[in-house]
Amino acid sequence: MTYCVGILVRDGFVMIADTRTNAGVDNIATFRKLHLFEKPGERVITLATAGNLSASQSVMSLLTEGLENPETGVVETLLTVPSMFKAAQLVGRAIRQVYEVDGVEIEKRQMTFDVTMLLGGQIGSSPMRLYQIYSAGNAIEATVDTPFLQIGEPKYGKPILDRAISHGTSLVEALKLGLISMDSTLKSNLGVGLPIDIVVAKRDALKAQVIYRIQEDEPYFRDLRERWSAALRAAHQAIPHPPYAEEVL
Repeated sequence: MTYCVGILVRDGFVMIADTRTNAGVDNIATFRKLHLFEKPGERVITLATAGNLSASQSVMSLLTEGLENPETGVVETLLTVPSMFKAAQLVGRAIRQVYEVDGVEIEKRQMTFDVTMLLGGQIGSSPMRLYQIYSAGNAIEATVDTPFLQIGEPKYGKPILDRAISHGTSLVEALKLGLISMDSTLKSNLGVGLPIDIVVAKRDALKAQVIYRIQEDEPYFRDLRERWSAALRAAHQAIPHPPYAEEVL
């Protein structure tokens, strides 16, 4: 299982991904799921992956080597496409190409061709954008009204984001809320685990300001987890008892 979240706010974007993969309780490993494609001053693009690991790695290899644009015949990579929309289309083509090669055989063995990706970034003076790309190669885009997208195991980390994130949230608060969202998922799903990879980029900076991996013994994240748990306990204890529960008080 996986949990990745992308948050696009007024001042920039945050991308966070765990690194745990498992194929049963006795086959757990760590693989990077958050990838950075960057030419400082020209573009900054991040790609987070969830789903079948072999399919995801094949997609990443295609994106690194490049795919031929069916309209122009030019081989493109995430470091050469002219816009984030074209980048999303490129990722979608890579997913479909991997499916054409491996998908049928995967499904013959009663497995699911399950690949989902988050693509966020900015190219030149174009707007910063965030996409979720599905296993069919189609995509949806984050908006002012829906400033975050999740892949993998979203349900445990979604409530905090629903309540607290808006387009006007500061970039550093978006990072903190993303980490709380990740902690909630770690707490409730053993298939998601540390280390955690982070990329943060300011709008129009065209480079990443934060590239960081949180390890098991990272002091800030341990403190955040303890403070969040304590705050939840204090909050529910401060709420008055239900007036209809007098008989059990």
